[in-house]
Amino acid sequence: MRRRPLIQPAPFLLVVIGLGAVLYQGCTTRPRPVDHFPDYPVGFVERGMASWYGPGFHGNKTANGERYDMYALTAAHRTLPLGSVAVVHSLTSGHHVKVRINDRGPFAKGRILDLSLAGARALGMTGNGTDRVELRVVGYEPRPEGMGVLRIQVGSFEDIHNARALIARLQHDFADGRIIQVDLPEGRRYRVRIGRFLFESEAQKASMSVDRRFNLESFVVRDDG
Repeated sequence: MRRRPLIQPAPFLLVVIGLGAVLYQGCTTRPRPVDHFPDYPVGFVERGMASWYGPGFHGNKTANGERYDMYALTAAHRTLPLGSVAVVHSLTSGHHVKVRINDRGPFAKGRILDLSLAGARALGMTGNGTDRVELRVVGYEPRPEGMGVLRIQVGSFEDIHNARALIARLQHDFADGRIIQVDLPEGRRYRVRIGRFLFESEAQKASMSVDRRFNLESFVVRDDG
């Protein structure tokens, strides 16, 4: 049974500095809570802006442990389980391409997918750097580690002291948080994540609530660690 440019990338060299999680209740910003369906992620559909990442990350480790190959048909998504296979349609050119999700990203508000260079070329979007797309999951190859859990990323900083300050600010409402260290071509970043969710519908509502209460711009990401 199946389970369910500015270019903002998604390489994955993670070191968990702070551990812990809290449970928060929530509803989805998408039309249907598809992650509650027994065949999730197959059948998942999403529309939004896609970007691509290329030479600066070629050869870096991806979220599933592979080395990023910008000439392979792969992509990064924040919440789809690694091993998902999606058909991505350009809503501007009409072109489509099938890609495998093997990485995490894009870590930029308002974008849903980071394509490899090969995927971006197939859609004809390398010149613009971004494109409006529809993705539909058509297959899934489960990993022994499972799908992982969903968390809310509430900030990303160059200075670890700023990351710690944000955790302290949220401490009263979220007893535990974690800081994820990520090494990017432009330098090291410290990403702050809170919460632990099984369903994206819950995580999305929690993210919106956190944004309102703390004046943040958070988003949901699947933690594969």
